[in-house]
Amino acid sequence: MKVFFDTIGCRLNQSEIEIMAAQFRQAGHDVVADAAFADLVIINTCSVTSAAASDSRQKIRQATKKGAGHIIATGCWATLEPQEALRLPGVENVVLNENKDNLVSDFLRLTPFIFDLEPIAREPLPGEHQRTRAFIKVQDGCDNFCTFCITKVARGKGVSRELVEIMHDIKGALDGGVNEIVLTGVHLGSWGRDFDQEKQLRELIEVILKDTTVTRLRLSSLEPWDLGENFFGLWEDSRLCPHLHLPLQSGSATILKHMARKTSPEKYMQIVQDARAVVPEMAITTDMIVGFPGESDALFEESLNFVRQVGFAGGHIFPFSARPGTAAASYEDQIPIQIRKRRSAAMRAVFAEMTHNYQSSYIGKTVEVLWESGEDLGNGSWLMKGLTGNYLRIATNTFENLANRIDKVTIQHFSNHGLWGEIVTN
Repeated sequence: MKVFFDTIGCRLNQSEIEIMAAQFRQAGHDVVADAAFADLVIINTCSVTSAAASDSRQKIRQATKKGAGHIIATGCWATLEPQEALRLPGVENVVLNENKDNLVSDFLRLTPFIFDLEPIAREPLPGEHQRTRAFIKVQDGCDNFCTFCITKVARGKGVSRELVEIMHDIKGALDGGVNEIVLTGVHLGSWGRDFDQEKQLRELIEVILKDTTVTRLRLSSLEPWDLGENFFGLWEDSRLCPHLHLPLQSGSATILKHMARKTSPEKYMQIVQDARAVVPEMAITTDMIVGFPGESDALFEESLNFVRQVGFAGGHIFPFSARPGTAAASYEDQIPIQIRKRRSAAMRAVFAEMTHNYQSSYIGKTVEVLWESGEDLGNGSWLMKGLTGNYLRIATNTFENLANRIDKVTIQHFSNHGLWGEIVTN
């Protein structure tokens, strides 16, 4: 059988389709790069915003137009709106998040234990979801109560994967030639708290660095209140990428309280300062929501001024999206959509300036780049694109495809493809 996977949304969704692809391969089936060639299509949906839900539906429609006759919808949108998903053409089954781990074994009528017999060497997914980085799911669900977020409803309570399972997946990825491991979870920083003998994320990271030969280890999104004492001491091992994605959501103390976020601008700034004291080159990126209910012009300016003070390396900006089932959807003082759009544009402009300043500081410096993709230009040269440990996007021209190789590169200037560099030759 030929199987095609598609996904939108978070890195956890990417990790999940990579796991499913490996299981189908182990059972003797092929993973293909296009729905047009597939007997089965599995789409991992997202509902973090109304736009993400719309994109999820569009992915299903696109697969149907390509001739896919058997589509399984799973993920957060399909879990929240299973009947609507089933009404879409081509969708024959909806697998809720709570059953997603057994999707492949249930479909193939196999015992799930068959996939645990030995590590499977990772193969990158074909097509647009190919990655030289492997996303490893270490945790699912969330025990926070942020008033804007539907993910807790869609994913359920926080559940950590056992260390032995995580190491099993990492070994498979490394055996497959991966140079970078990315740890993912809905609430990554809570890993280990639900064990009978409670553990901390720091302990997991220490074991991975000690017991594997991983070249790069990257952390996905972390809530700022989850970083325990001496957390930044982990960066004594240079294999841990100097990049932290710490969702802030608002720079206003008042709005953070209404969001039920367990932080304040002062606490957040202290974390940033602590991180930079240990790793000065640390790239700190974030998520911001503008137009949250009750956000006055003055509170929005307060948020803008705070992000300027932090000096982020980049970030994602979202106009508030009222998700049915969340507390914030019923709050009074909803902000008109035109004001939300205007504030979003203003926040994006500030972030664009901060990102430019951060990237400019690296012009003339030599960095290590993991090449992720290569485009054959047809004239004996390749356009290579890759990432540094602190998540700078670098491009260069070479005479061969260097995908999944790490090279030292001197950054020269900005280009249409991001920062442009030249490989340092010995």
